[in-house]
Amino acid sequence: MSLSNNSTVQNIAMASAAVTTVAALITMKYNDRPIFYEHPEGIPYVKGQPILGNLIPLLGNLYRLHDFMLDSFEKLDTLTLTNAAFGNPTAVMTIDPQNVDHILRGNFKNYLKGPKFNSSLQELLGNGIFNANGEIWRYQRKTASHIFNVKNFRDEFTDVFVKEMRVMCDHILDKASEDGTIVDFHETMFKFTLDSFVFLGFGVQLDTLLKKEKNSFAESFDHLQRLGMARFTNPFMPLNEAFTKYFVPWKMSTKDHLNAIDSFAADIISKRRKEIAEGHTGHKDLLSRFMDTVNEHGEKLNDVELRDTVLNFIIAGRDTTAQALSWLFYELALQPRVEEKILEEISDKISDDDESNSPALYEIISNMPYLHAVFYETLRLYPSVPGNQKYALEDDVFPDGTIIKAGYYVNWSPYSQGRSKQLWGENAREFYPERWINEEGGLRRESAGKWSAFHAGPRVCLGQNLATLEALVCIAMLLKRYTFKLVPGQNITYDISLTLPMKDGMKVYVEKRQ
Repeated sequence: MSLSNNSTVQNIAMASAAVTTVAALITMKYNDRPIFYEHPEGIPYVKGQPILGNLIPLLGNLYRLHDFMLDSFEKLDTLTLTNAAFGNPTAVMTIDPQNVDHILRGNFKNYLKGPKFNSSLQELLGNGIFNANGEIWRYQRKTASHIFNVKNFRDEFTDVFVKEMRVMCDHILDKASEDGTIVDFHETMFKFTLDSFVFLGFGVQLDTLLKKEKNSFAESFDHLQRLGMARFTNPFMPLNEAFTKYFVPWKMSTKDHLNAIDSFAADIISKRRKEIAEGHTGHKDLLSRFMDTVNEHGEKLNDVELRDTVLNFIIAGRDTTAQALSWLFYELALQPRVEEKILEEISDKISDDDESNSPALYEIISNMPYLHAVFYETLRLYPSVPGNQKYALEDDVFPDGTIIKAGYYVNWSPYSQGRSKQLWGENAREFYPERWINEEGGLRRESAGKWSAFHAGPRVCLGQNLATLEALVCIAMLLKRYTFKLVPGQNITYDISLTLPMKDGMKVYVEKRQ
């Protein structure tokens, strides 16, 4: 071997040794966390693998993400922690009620929807109320609050849901009870709420309850929500989306799904503008109501602003209500005792005539504590939005002493909160509505920091009363008429999305109640 060859071999050996040494030093330094990541001082953390942190466990548990987070809190026996994964920004996770209240209310101005939230959901939510910050958000909030507080809107809301409920009963549930066919309760609830909220939002009658096939708008809507959640948790989603676009061209892309949503909204807005120009007025849907308002600059809302505004409200009502009803009837199928107690309350207070009188029905249901307790208990164990995130603008200190640096993300998990034994006692994972009933038999309330089903502070859910009303009307009408029994052999679990849908639906047998 020549001297030059020997020199080459030596250089390669030296370079390899240097690389190995550097790699070893990096591995030693970042032995339990992602490279270049430093554990925030004083915060309990889940130890990970060298260089990658908890990336591999995270990716391996994406299908059960909410329980994976709950496991972390229980493993460390803490209410605040970090769980760093390569590719994701620094995030402090908390289920401590005082911290959650501080984020949502106490120091609200310091915690905004940050860059990750906006980039993950900009395509779907645009500058709608869920994605907006600052003056844009404040103006939308003020405008929406006026609309939601109008009494006749509440009555119209109830009328629409009672009408769609009767369509569901007449065309799906009655038929299933007569011929013994299996019904996917979850899918049926989604059709019910889609028809209801698209009519309330856009004034359009979709009639998906009368059709077997899935609605293309709904399919794209659901896909984009799952995609948004995946972008939050999986740092490799941009690569995944690019791969799908270029190497699986026959599969609908993100752009295709967005076109389906945008075309649906654009066609309706264009048609409504034409109707108004021709002198056809009197529409009572959200689209028409917002057409009469102005934005933060004092200008009439353009088509994009109208699209963002109405779609944000549809996602708020359609998905969350359908899922809450599905999880509630799942628990009732497992607990006949609870169902019997609801039936007693319904029989005592709601007559058949009351169902046709929206103002009277609203007042009656508002004074049914056990029905409310069952609904609240469902949202405790199955929160409509199982995880939330904000971004710290400035340095801060949580009430529990946790130091938050500017630029940190702060995450709180209503799913983990609702199942935490530290917060709810040893029976935290048991469906027990009585925990919401006080000694006098009335409805007991919990702090929004502990039970944040409807958020809290300036961003508290504007439609919480209407959403609760809709759900309770639906529960009462269904239980008066039917008994639902689970089809054996199902694995009822959640899918990973912005909300908490059932992964494979919920198949039931329907029997008419005697």
